Amino acid sequence: MAEDSDLERTEPPSLKRLEDARKKGQIARSQELTSFSVLMTGMLALSITGPALLNALKQVMRGEFMFTRAVLAEPMQMYLHLIKACEAMLWACLPVFAACAVAAILAPMLMGGWLFSTEALGPNFGRLNPASGIKRMLSVRSIVEMVKAILKSGLIGGVAALVLWNERGDFVQLVAMPPDNGLAYLWGMAKFTLFAVVGAMALIVIIDVPYQLWEYYKNLRMTKEEVRQEMKESEGDPQLKGRIRQLQREAARKRMMSAIPKADVIVTNPTHYAVALQYTESMRAPVVIAKGSFLLAERIIELGKQHKVTVVRTPPLARALYHHAELGEEIPAALYTAAAEVLAYIYQLRHWQRYGGSEPTLNDALPVPKDLDPEAAP
Repeated sequence: MAEDSDLERTEPPSLKRLEDARKKGQIARSQELTSFSVLMTGMLALSITGPALLNALKQVMRGEFMFTRAVLAEPMQMYLHLIKACEAMLWACLPVFAACAVAAILAPMLMGGWLFSTEALGPNFGRLNPASGIKRMLSVRSIVEMVKAILKSGLIGGVAALVLWNERGDFVQLVAMPPDNGLAYLWGMAKFTLFAVVGAMALIVIIDVPYQLWEYYKNLRMTKEEVRQEMKESEGDPQLKGRIRQLQREAARKRMMSAIPKADVIVTNPTHYAVALQYTESMRAPVVIAKGSFLLAERIIELGKQHKVTVVRTPPLARALYHHAELGEEIPAALYTAAAEVLAYIYQLRHWQRYGGSEPTLNDALPVPKDLDPEAAP
């Protein structure tokens, strides 16, 4: 029956289903990505603090592990030497530990984000059922996790063993090396081994992250009946409708802002309104690819300047375009002439910037119909 149910779940999860799952603490998460982030951070921290750490280790070897025969007969003296050695190495390794701790805290943001769910903390007596426990142990996910753990251990262990095997000749001679040379050799070998392990972990992460996302959305798939039932239940939910509209507005705004680099010109009020226009030879008329007022207008202007889009101050045209031109559509025919003058000025400006000559100027009295300008004098 469970297999039949899975076969019937052909529809992708809805927004409500995803939000409900998140409230229950169910999110796509890759433990391998977290481990890789911590390991990568530790490797970078070791690369930066390596010289200081190696120097601290040399100082410990000289100061705490070299003593007279009389000290050997004093257990308390040996204990004090050990305490000092551990304390010195702890302080030397503290930056690496701190970096790894920060990475462990921030790593969940890479996939799924931070999540605190009270529902996940609540008691679930179903987990006490032995039959359910055996079923979880024999589930496909458990088997996959077991196989993944075996492969991960084999891959990382194999890489580390291969590195050590290649270094076996020098490793045997380690006891004959002076302390400083021996420590330097061990440090170099440890760094190389760590690099190799990080590379192996990267391969695991590349496979695990897409798999975790696929499995997460697969487990939340819905049947056609569930989709219909959810639509019926949500039709009267104003909060859900508002949330959907908010997400739609945010998505539309992101698409609009991403189109600004394609604009030929941004006409402004200069701060109240901003409208970005695009025109190519294949178009019948210029198209509005972004528009906004006040803070959004400032953001459009800022993005335009970052991408070297010419910003032109034409208050009447900016107001008319903002109020009468729809996003993603051609400008009204009544504004063709004014827009054409602006675009002609832009092309002349580009020619002047490239080849020099006399600097072009824009006509201050653009032909904007008064009935399209909300602030025009009657």
